[in-house]
Amino acid sequence: MRAHSFLPLLALGRAIQGAALDGIRGVSPRDVLTSNALQASGHIDDLRGKVESRDLCLPCATYMRGLQAALLAGDTAFIWSLKKLCEVLTHFDDDVCDGWVGLEAPSVAAAARAMGDFSRGAQTFCSNFWSTCGYPAVEPWNITFPSPKPAGGRPEPSRKMPPLKVVHYSDIHVDPLYTPGAKTNCTKPTCCRFERGLSLFPQSPYTNDDAPGSNTSPAGPNGEHTCDTPLSLEASMYEAINAVASDAAFALFTGDIVDDTTWETTQAYNTASTPARRYDADSAPVKHAYGVMKQKLKRVYATAGTHEAHPVNLFQPSDIGNDTQWLYGLLAQEWSPWLDPAAEAQVNNFGAYSTKYPFGNLRDVENQLEWLIKELDGAERAGENVYMIGHSPNGEPDTFWDPSHYLDQIFNRYSATIAAMFFGHTQLDQFEISYLDYAARNASNAFLTSYIAPSLAPTTGMPSFRVYSVDPETFGVLDVTTYVADMTNPAYQQTGPVWEKYYSAKEAYGPAVDPPLTDPLAELTPAFWHNLTEAFDQDQKLFDEYVARKSRGWNVTSCDGDCKKAELCQLRAGRSEDNCYDPLTDKTPYKHVDQYDVSFSVTAHTLRALANSEGGLDKLKEVVEEAKKNVTAAAK
Repeated sequence: MRAHSFLPLLALGRAIQGAALDGIRGVSPRDVLTSNALQASGHIDDLRGKVESRDLCLPCATYMRGLQAALLAGDTAFIWSLKKLCEVLTHFDDDVCDGWVGLEAPSVAAAARAMGDFSRGAQTFCSNFWSTCGYPAVEPWNITFPSPKPAGGRPEPSRKMPPLKVVHYSDIHVDPLYTPGAKTNCTKPTCCRFERGLSLFPQSPYTNDDAPGSNTSPAGPNGEHTCDTPLSLEASMYEAINAVASDAAFALFTGDIVDDTTWETTQAYNTASTPARRYDADSAPVKHAYGVMKQKLKRVYATAGTHEAHPVNLFQPSDIGNDTQWLYGLLAQEWSPWLDPAAEAQVNNFGAYSTKYPFGNLRDVENQLEWLIKELDGAERAGENVYMIGHSPNGEPDTFWDPSHYLDQIFNRYSATIAAMFFGHTQLDQFEISYLDYAARNASNAFLTSYIAPSLAPTTGMPSFRVYSVDPETFGVLDVTTYVADMTNPAYQQTGPVWEKYYSAKEAYGPAVDPPLTDPLAELTPAFWHNLTEAFDQDQKLFDEYVARKSRGWNVTSCDGDCKKAELCQLRAGRSEDNCYDPLTDKTPYKHVDQYDVSFSVTAHTLRALANSEGGLDKLKEVVEEAKKNVTAAAK
C-alpha cells in the first residue's frame, strides 16, 4: 500500500494570486470609491458592457475597483481601514479584529493589486470574500495522462487474512494554555484561557474576568465545547486508541494541530520553545503534538492542516516567496521517523510526500499535479493500492472549483488504484462520494469515497477518533467505527474522559441500504455510500440519525427540506463545483457552525459584511479617509 499526502491546492497565495494573472485591467480605480462617483462618471454603464461580454457580475467589478482604490492609500492605511470595518461590522472583539486582519490583510492587498476588474481571479475573490457573485465556471483543461485508463475497477476484497486496523484522527487543536477554571463563555472565538504573565502574550486579550475564581462558568479540567483541546484530553485519546486498536497497522492524522487563537499566534508560538506554564523545551503546539504521537503510536502518516501555517490558512508558493518554508522544514523533521529519506526531502520542498507501507522510494517531483500523476501511474503499473490523505476535502465549499476539478480528473483516471481518501477540516463525521458523471450521480458511476474524520477538539461535538477495518491486500475499507468521549458523562470532568464505541457504519447503515450489506468482510464501496444517501432521502429517521452522528450527539438540530437537500448534495460532491453551495445566498460555507467559525477568514467576514451593508462603498471611502489622517498623524 502506498500513502500519498498532499497539501490542498487552496491556499490564498497560490489560488488567488495565480488566478489573478489571467485578467485584464479595466479603468483605473483611482477616484472610483463610491457608487455615486461611479454613477456620476458613467463607469457603471462601462462596467455593464464589460460584464455582459465576459459573463462576470457587476457587483464584483464595482467592489474590486473600490478595494483597489482603497489600496492607493497604501498598505498601512488599508490595513487600518479593514481593522476598523471589522470592529464596526462584525461580531469579533476589537483585539481579534486587530490581530486577524493584521495577519491576513497584507496577503489580501497583494492579491487584490494583482487582479484586473474582470479577471477570473477577481470573480473567485468576490465569491469567497465579498459573496457578491457566484463562482466562475471552471477553466477547461483536460489533463494529459502518461497511459490510458485500464479496463476494470477496484479489486474485490481478498478474504484470505484477518482485516487490518487503521486509526484516523484529525483536527486536534491542542491548546497548551487551556486553564481549568477559566471562563467558558468568553467573547473570543475560543475560551478557557488566561494568559497573564506570559512573555509571548504581554498584552493578553483575556481579562481578569476570564481568570479562575473570577467567573461563573469555570472550565473543567478535560475540555469544554467553547474551547480547544486541553493536554489532558489529548493524552486520553492516545490512551483510548491503544486500548481499542493497539494492533493497528498505522494511523492517519489529517492535520490541524494549533489552537484557534490564530489572531495572536506567531511562528515562534507554533514551532519554537514556548515560555509558558506547563511547558517544556519542546512543547510548542506542532513539536509537542508530534512528540506525543511518536511516544504513543507506532507509525503515523500525517498531512499539514491549515492551522499549522502562520498566518493561518496561508501557504505561499515558491514562485512568490518562501514564507512557508519554515513549516515544510519543521514537518520534514517531525515526520522523519515514519518516512524514507526521499519522502522527507519532498516534504521539505513543498509539504507533500509519497511513501510505501512500511517503506518505499519517492520519484522526482516537479509540481503537485504532475507529481501526483507520476506517483499514481507508478503505483498502477506496480499493482499497488493507494491511500490519499489531505486536510481539506475536495468537495467542500471552501475548496476552489478549478483545482478541485483537475484533481477529480486525476482521481477518476486512477480510480482502480486509489482505495480511499481521508480528510479532516470540517470537524464533523462525514463522507463524500466521487462520480464518473456528476450530471447523473448514481451507484453505478460512484468511483471513490472520501472519509472525513470528526475532530478531537470538542467545539463541534464530542471528542472523537475512528478505527477502520481494512482488507490486508486491497486496502479497501470494510467498516468504520467511531469512538467518542461523552462530555455529558459525570465522570468526564471528575475522573477523566471515558471513551466508548459510538457506532459502526456497517452495523448502523448496512441493513438500511438496498441491497443490504452486513458481511463483515465485504467492502464499503462507493456504491454502498451512494445507496446510503438514497436511503437517507427516503427514510427521515435514518437521515436524522446521520445528522446526530455528525456532531456525535451534541447540539443536534433538525434538518429537513432545503437543509436535507443541501446535505445530500454535499455528500454526493466529490468535487466542489457540485456541492450546491451558493455564496450569494449561504452566509457561511458551513451551516452547522453556530459559534464563531474560526477556520474562515476574518477579513472575508469583514468584506462580506461591508458588501451586505447599505452604502458599503461609501463606508469604505469614509474609513479610508480616516485611516489616511491617522497614518499621517502617526508619521508626524
